[in-house]
Amino acid sequence: MNRRQLLRSAAGLPAAAAALSAASVQQKQIKITGIETDVLKRPPGSPYYDAIHAFGTAGGSVVLRIRTDAGITGWASSSFGMIAGGPRVVQTILEEEVKPVLIGKDPAFPRRIRADLWKALEYQGVGGATQFAIAAVDIALWDILGKNANLPVYKMLGAFRDRMPVYSMCGWYYDNDDDLSHLKRVLSEAMEQGYQAVKIKVGRGALDEDARRIRLAQDVLGKGRRLMVDANQVFNRNEALRRGRVYQEMGCFWYEEPLPPQEMDGYAELARELDMRIATGENLNTKYAFADLISRRGADVVQPDNRRAGGVTEWMEIAAVADAYGLEVASHGGGSTNLNMLLAMPNAIYMESSGPQKIKNGEVAAPEEPGMSSEVSEAEIKKYKV
Repeated sequence: MNRRQLLRSAAGLPAAAAALSAASVQQKQIKITGIETDVLKRPPGSPYYDAIHAFGTAGGSVVLRIRTDAGITGWASSSFGMIAGGPRVVQTILEEEVKPVLIGKDPAFPRRIRADLWKALEYQGVGGATQFAIAAVDIALWDILGKNANLPVYKMLGAFRDRMPVYSMCGWYYDNDDDLSHLKRVLSEAMEQGYQAVKIKVGRGALDEDARRIRLAQDVLGKGRRLMVDANQVFNRNEALRRGRVYQEMGCFWYEEPLPPQEMDGYAELARELDMRIATGENLNTKYAFADLISRRGADVVQPDNRRAGGVTEWMEIAAVADAYGLEVASHGGGSTNLNMLLAMPNAIYMESSGPQKIKNGEVAAPEEPGMSSEVSEAEIKKYKV
């Protein structure tokens, strides 16, 4: 080695050492050191309704933070739209039963942690509020992994796209809206916000009322935009089929949750009898329930909910099963958590959303921040914390 080569080699040592050090920091094993939770409750607003539920007057959320020895915090938030005591139940499960399982674990093993949680919680079952807690943990773990890798989670999962089509869930039932002026106003606002698809509620009244709501929505949307209808479990099989034929004839894009979630054979019957898409899944817990529905050919669009379906890990497995059967996926709910997951699913067609978004051609762009973009602001926690 001559003098010039020696000097070049020496000059490169600090940079190489720094790069090696940075790599070792990113790749070192991380340990979970603790969890923190807050219950948030927002003041009641104006009520709104689907076929069987009333929203807007009670509800809240539980915020989860998983702390690590690397100084990285994983965030998740689980909301309840109508059960005022739900967040407190989930908080108790997280603090009393989940926390002992998590402490000391490496967040890079979300599937192992899921198995450990299922084993620890099996006595009370892993559905319902317990699944809300497990899902929040999984989302927070992936938030840690994304932040540690300095990547948004959809890229860690293996991105399929960098934009996602969205539809607006704005067509609720409203008080004192016999003339449908409130419905017309919110539909018009969705068009102004850039949505190319909208979903409205049906089934609270007679079939003639459903048809009236659909015609109004189609008039507001105009040609080239899609309209979905959502019955929120209200029908039995006969009525679901009778109304479904009308919705199909009127050109609705999909027919969502016409039956209770346990009516697997009923969904299979509807899917056989109707040509329009049958969409369901928001009230199914875990991949096993989805596998049952899918194997019976009971849906054309499966709709996992990130609280009930199990978080990122379970969602991706559900999407893979659906893809193997040639089925489409759409989220129940919106926000950055759902967006990160959907962007990694080749069979995803829509994210549910509402209100103003940065929409271009009916799509929203992928998040750029590392992790799940699931953090809740300090100001929001301070303002609404119970």
